[in-house]
Amino acid sequence: MALSYKARRRLSLVILILGLPLYIGVVWGIMGVLDRPPIWLELLIYIGLGFLWALPFKFVFKGVGQADPDARRKEP
Repeated sequence: MALSYKARRRLSLVILILGLPLYIGVVWGIMGVLDRPPIWLELLIYIGLGFLWALPFKFVFKGVGQADPDARRKEP
């Protein structure tokens, strides 16, 4: 079942406002428990995890920044 544009837009806001800070907290907590790796490796881990969180939600974010395709267009 495909999500409507409005549903995807609302879901993307929920993911960004609630999910991303929660994910950051979990990663920060896990990295805090581990011994600190060299700075270059730590940077690579954070960059990799920064891309990894968005992969499962790619279908939600796709096209959200565009105009609503289902909206009626005004004719001049």
